[in-house]
Amino acid sequence: MNIHEYQGKEVLRQYGVATPRGFVCRSPDEAADAASRIGGRAWVVKAQIHAGGRGKGGGVKPAWSVDEVRRHAGQMLGMTLKTPQTGPEGRVVRQLLVEESVEIDKELYLGFVVDRNSQRVALMASSEGGMDIEEVAARTPEKIHKLFIDPDAGLRIADVDGMARRIGITERSLVQARVLMQNLYQAFDGSDASLAEINPLVLTRDNRVIALDAKFDFDANALFRQPEIAAMRDTDEEDPIEVEASKFDLSYIALDGDIGCLVNGAGLAMATMDAIKLYGGAPANFLDVGGGATPQKVTEAFKLMLRNPKLKAVLVNIFGGIMKCDVIAHGVVAAARETGLAVPLVVRMKGTNEDLGRTILAQSGLAIINTDDIAEAAQRAIGAASNWERQR
Repeated sequence: MNIHEYQGKEVLRQYGVATPRGFVCRSPDEAADAASRIGGRAWVVKAQIHAGGRGKGGGVKPAWSVDEVRRHAGQMLGMTLKTPQTGPEGRVVRQLLVEESVEIDKELYLGFVVDRNSQRVALMASSEGGMDIEEVAARTPEKIHKLFIDPDAGLRIADVDGMARRIGITERSLVQARVLMQNLYQAFDGSDASLAEINPLVLTRDNRVIALDAKFDFDANALFRQPEIAAMRDTDEEDPIEVEASKFDLSYIALDGDIGCLVNGAGLAMATMDAIKLYGGAPANFLDVGGGATPQKVTEAFKLMLRNPKLKAVLVNIFGGIMKCDVIAHGVVAAARETGLAVPLVVRMKGTNEDLGRTILAQSGLAIINTDDIAEAAQRAIGAASNWERQR
């Protein structure tokens, strides 16, 4: 789960990480009022969407008067902001963050992330922070410094100080940087984050170390013990189909292809999509109905897939373990009838009660293509999608 920058900064402040003063706003008048409350002579107006690169798309603008803050807010609110991370469709800006302006001496990068290879938390830092950090990582990876943290020892002072010096933090600011890194690590660990990133982390002209931005990703499986974090979810920033799927405890991710996939188990779902790609097709979605699917759940899964206008075929691939094949078969038949399924349907079932499941499908009277193995299922789905497209 992602959250907005202003929410990330709320988390940072709870753990003692310094950030600029600011207020979230949802109208030009609120933005102007926020600037007046903050005081000073300059402010920054920042669009709040779940994507980076906002500055390159016109979503971060400085202002030197309250009227200019109001004008920027009026221009940004309601706009479709397009950045390298939003894709061509962009994201609608519904809220802003108005912050005090900070006199920057140097921009740095700092982040903590779960590293799957080492199975440890990695501290990453660079002297080249800012909007072009992705290009820095691609062109000069030696400028991205990494430290893999021993979970027993934790984040040691010597390691933190060494990292701070490597990215150009001076001795005058070393203690501040040390405290900030340690506090960010506590925020990462304490909130069950999978990513905690500050880009840029800035050194100011008066030698302060401040988090000018904040990005958090959280482990969705841990949200049950993070109710305050879970309450920060903004469904306006998520795919509407994925939001709907979560209501039925379905794991759904939209993709760019045209063959819908309904599978039980994440590993099998990945293998199914790989098979489709291997034989020249393109999956339209990742959809895991889990091990306890009911006919109603399968029906809802079909409804979600059918909301994709590009869909040309559906491939159901079920391994019957805890989930019995006959239960899925009843769900498939009910779903196909209720939704008036028009695209070809390919079903592959293996495991508990597979013969009974096949009988249910065969006696349904529906035009279902039954297959025995995953390779055949993928090829039949691709062929059926192609034929359906030609016959339209």
